[in-house]
Amino acid sequence: NQSLFFMRISLEEAASRLRSGEVVAIPTETVYGLAADATNDVALAKIFATKQRPADHPLIVHIPDVSHVKDWVTDFPEIAVKLAQAFWPGAFTLVLPAKHHVSKVVRGGESTIALRVPNHPIALALLKLSDLCVAAPSANLFTQLSPTTAAHVEAGLGEAIPVLDGGACQVGIESTIVSVDTNGEWQLLRPGMISEAEIAQVKGKPQLVKSSVVNEQLKPIQTPKVPGQHALHYSPRTPLTLFKARAALIAECEALLQAGKTCAALLIGTGELPNCQVTSLANQPAEVAEHLYNALHDLDALKVDRLLVELPPDTAPWAAVLDRLSRAGYSESA
Repeated sequence: NQSLFFMRISLEEAASRLRSGEVVAIPTETVYGLAADATNDVALAKIFATKQRPADHPLIVHIPDVSHVKDWVTDFPEIAVKLAQAFWPGAFTLVLPAKHHVSKVVRGGESTIALRVPNHPIALALLKLSDLCVAAPSANLFTQLSPTTAAHVEAGLGEAIPVLDGGACQVGIESTIVSVDTNGEWQLLRPGMISEAEIAQVKGKPQLVKSSVVNEQLKPIQTPKVPGQHALHYSPRTPLTLFKARAALIAECEALLQAGKTCAALLIGTGELPNCQVTSLANQPAEVAEHLYNALHDLDALKVDRLLVELPPDTAPWAAVLDRLSRAGYSESA
């Protein structure tokens, strides 16, 4: 029985380990997170060490419900309250001005704090049982593929990491991140499956446009650092090339085979197939998001010379998937 070799733990044991300052991999609806008590700097340092993550990358704090926001922030503008009411619990992170006492470790040295109420029964039960708020970035090595199953965590971080198994993640990619400043202006900092249009609908006005002009009238906008902004991110170990057109992907497959190389392809929708192992995902943004990392993990495990990935169209419904794939194949697109 494979699970005997890995450290799958119960809800009670996960809560106990978190309270005693350990890290535990936990399920959320987006991806599995590597969780630690968000108020314990020693525990937080273990997250960075385990992930090999740079210390200036802030962590998202997972809270049990909206009533906990006041413990972390100096200001909870009305628009942020509305966004929390609309999208929590859910795949939505709010970045707000942090209280002075909030650990610099969890803030990544920023003056802001990122907060989210996860929409996963086990994650919520764990927060309640442990009576903690937990920082929980994706449970993988920095820049590598995010895990959407307990097995992905174990493959990426090794068998010594205790894992609370909650099945496969339903959303499948990381949360939408929005910052709200004290004036109630908002910025989309990372696309997710909650779209810019849905946010603008709640807000009643479009996001603040980032300005590069600096003069007396117009100050440059300070954009907080948040997770997932690294150019190379979410990437498999196998070299990966991105294709806007299926025909170009098929031609590259042929060229690789001619050169005696092996490849496998991830395709979106129907159409002509390349002459290699193929995983096809339905032409639906939510469905591709849910299965994207799992498909990439499976293709990565084939240990071929190159992965060929078809990009979705550059349209609003596909923004989050396009963001993840563009970072996964950073500098490798055709």
